[in-house]
Amino acid sequence: MTTDALPYVRPSALAGRHFSTVIVGAGINGVGVFRDLSLQGVDCLIVDKGDFAAGASSAPSRMIHGGLRYLESGAFALVAEATRERNLLLRNAPHLVRPLETVVPLSSRFGGLLGSMLRFAGFTASPGARGVFVVALGLRLYDRLGRRQRVMPEHRIARASAADGALFRDTVGWTATYFDAWISHPEWLIMELMADAHADQPASLAANYCNVTACRGKTLSLRDEITGETAEVTADAVVNATGAWLDRSAGVLEGAGSRVMGTKGSHLILDHPALRAALDGRMVYFEASDGRVCIVYPFMDRVLVGSTDIPVDDPDQAVTEPAEIDYLLDVLGEVFPRLRFARGDVVYTYVGVRPLAYSDADKPGQISRDHAVVVDPPNAVRDVPLVCLVGGKWTTFRSLAEMAANQVLTQLGRPRLRLTETLAIGGGADMPADGKAREQRVDMIQRRSGFPRERIDELMGRYGSRAGALARSFASAGDVPLRHAPDYSEAEIRTLCQETGVQHLADLVIRRTLLAIRGRVTDGLLAELADLAAAALGWTDTRRRDEWLACAAILRDRHFVDIDSTSSLITT
Repeated sequence: MTTDALPYVRPSALAGRHFSTVIVGAGINGVGVFRDLSLQGVDCLIVDKGDFAAGASSAPSRMIHGGLRYLESGAFALVAEATRERNLLLRNAPHLVRPLETVVPLSSRFGGLLGSMLRFAGFTASPGARGVFVVALGLRLYDRLGRRQRVMPEHRIARASAADGALFRDTVGWTATYFDAWISHPEWLIMELMADAHADQPASLAANYCNVTACRGKTLSLRDEITGETAEVTADAVVNATGAWLDRSAGVLEGAGSRVMGTKGSHLILDHPALRAALDGRMVYFEASDGRVCIVYPFMDRVLVGSTDIPVDDPDQAVTEPAEIDYLLDVLGEVFPRLRFARGDVVYTYVGVRPLAYSDADKPGQISRDHAVVVDPPNAVRDVPLVCLVGGKWTTFRSLAEMAANQVLTQLGRPRLRLTETLAIGGGADMPADGKAREQRVDMIQRRSGFPRERIDELMGRYGSRAGALARSFASAGDVPLRHAPDYSEAEIRTLCQETGVQHLADLVIRRTLLAIRGRVTDGLLAELADLAAAALGWTDTRRRDEWLACAAILRDRHFVDIDSTSSLITT
């Protein structure tokens, strides 16, 4: 792929450039705006002080859901929007977003009825453990609100099966089953959106590790966080899509503050074959004894557990604390008393800070998950409008981006040309619609590449309809499997390094692949990836060692991964 076909640039290449819109924050909401505006022909620059998708967008529960629990607070519009957007993502990105059967264990018929009624009426009473009647009513409404673009079965409630009776605590007599969805690799969907945007509008560009340090008149000052170089660009409009950092960014962008607050959600990835087998492909959605709603479901060959909901002041300092690990393991023990859980089962942890609209609610769970777009007009310092995205969640990124793009188009005096509602994302375009069509696609790729079917299935699961072109490219380069992770190849890693804006080893290990979150990074694999990245990106031996040490520290200190820092000199 030629450089011109890629959107990724460094700040030094931007000096003196003008863009119709500069978007600050390359998480899912900012990238959604980037894709939508580029589709309208608007030339955009999107920047982030860290890597693409490095904030909360890389740390969700990986659920694409409508927010069942929001019904008790009367957030019907939000649930209707979220379920509709969930259904659209199942159609537009079927290679990454898939249906997820969900079961709710129930121990009574009428539990939680009074509390739910009080919450619905606007009071702050705890609903208590919800019973069959409350859950059945909620799911009936949930199905009704999610009927638009629906592609999944409606809910059902039944007596607990013998297998579920043996899995859950003895008091569970019924289970409610409904469908939501999950996303295997949210960071990759963000990369695909950026690539789609650049294809729609080649003048739209993206720069990671690029910090906005000032906004005066129409000029934004940029600093390369890798080299320290600075540059200036001009714009006709600016978008603040920095999520939990919104108020901090507002200070730099000369906008209003006090609009968001953050709560952190910590998640665990477990290597627990017994639990994974017992879940039988389903998610369990349950309440802990303290009333906190938690989830657990099979994630690839692991199990994902989440999440906490703790207010934080500084999103840059949010980490999963040991007490949070113990809390989540304890609630698993409550729900699955016949299984045993220990810290040794944890192979990875991650945490994200939810960007919630500012609230004086007593408990984090009572804060609205709704979103809004607010425009700060030009002022005495800034000559351009500042469009701010307040709140938002992964599932609803497209509709929030559409709202924000409409505001930008209004400020620019430009029309909307196309909608994103039914627009496929990345490898979701031209994906086979059923099993037979998929087998035919695999047959075709196999004939053209010579790859075994297992390898083609892996590539289709990662890259969707783009697997065929990638397979041919990898085959021509010699698709040599990695020694420590043979489901990836050297050619694949080189492509990721050179064509997805990788600047640091951690970008590759944690966000461009699923190796870290699946608990597969060992000393040997990290050394192998460091060698491949160094060769692909032209790093010196010193840079390679520094990148290894930095990535190992991130894995160890932020993700509970056991990496031996003395092995940084290992080469493959």
